[in-house]
Amino acid sequence: MVPAVVAFVMGCQRSGNESATLPPPKVDVAEVLDRKVPLFNEFIGQTEAIATVEVRARVEGIVEKIAFTEGSQVHEGDLLFQLEKEPAQQRLRRARGRLAEAEAARSKATTDVNRLKPLAEQRAIPRQDYENALAAQDQTAASVEAASADVRSAELDLGYCDVRAPISGLIGSKQADIGSLVGKGSPSLLATLSPLDPIRVSATISEVEYLRVRRGAGPEEIRQRTVTLILPDDTVHTSTGRMVFAERTVDPTTGTLKVRAEFPNPDGLLRPGQFARIRIALPEREHAILIPQRAVQEIQGQNNVWVVDGSNKVAFRRVQTGDRVGNLWLIENGLKAGERIVVEGVGKVRPDITVDPTPVTIGDESLKAAANPGTTPKR
Repeated sequence: MVPAVVAFVMGCQRSGNESATLPPPKVDVAEVLDRKVPLFNEFIGQTEAIATVEVRARVEGIVEKIAFTEGSQVHEGDLLFQLEKEPAQQRLRRARGRLAEAEAARSKATTDVNRLKPLAEQRAIPRQDYENALAAQDQTAASVEAASADVRSAELDLGYCDVRAPISGLIGSKQADIGSLVGKGSPSLLATLSPLDPIRVSATISEVEYLRVRRGAGPEEIRQRTVTLILPDDTVHTSTGRMVFAERTVDPTTGTLKVRAEFPNPDGLLRPGQFARIRIALPEREHAILIPQRAVQEIQGQNNVWVVDGSNKVAFRRVQTGDRVGNLWLIENGLKAGERIVVEGVGKVRPDITVDPTPVTIGDESLKAAANPGTTPKR
């Protein structure tokens, strides 16, 4: 019985010795960077035209001609729709006839006044006859004015039979076909027109984001800052833009503020309704402390890293993260430049153990990518 116990004890001792002699886990470590970095604020926005004009029929009539191609560029004054003109022409002829009658009546009334005036002065006729002639003259003059207004109105209606583009821009689909009756009862929508160059991007930002952009800079300085537009495929719009608008008040129900940027769009690539990201440059940060995002572990809402000392022992340390810079975290508190942290193999370590570190370099290409958003690494 004793030999068995001895064998068991010796076996345990060998097992313990083997555990004690296990090699330190291999991990990749990198030095904490100290760099001057560009900082940005990025917002999700949606493109919108600087104007959206609804082309409507202003008179009642049958559509006789459609003179544009749907989805094409049109210019101010171009003919879009033509409505039947005969009814408007008839109204114009009647109005002109009434104007001619009114002018003839006014001419007769003027002649009567000129004829009766000297007789009234000589008391050769009753004064009342002359006053009646004056009243008739005023009445016929008013009739001429009213008839002239009717002629002008009829001319306008005839002109409205040619529906022309009020502005230059991209026209959408037609809302009426040839032979359709439009304008009956209310102005019928015929098409919608929007200029695309320049184009605006509206975004809703939080109070905190607004303060980061606004603090230490006046409205004019904000307008001078570079604004970059990042498209849904992660490419960058060819032209930079500028901030043109910030809402007067913060929405108290959501704590957000609406802002708007404007970008050149000469080739019409951007269309209203697209989603994109606005990136606005902030002042550069001197001596920024940077580490890879993959080195940070979030536990119960706290960010932590494994720090390796000069003896290759590891310690768990809490850090305060700031902005993302490419695929790096900017560290506000908790680390110093030159310290070493575990970037790969964090699952192998625990406090106070010794590790076998393999140095790796945090390349400055991450900083270059951050400055060129079209090449920003995926997070």
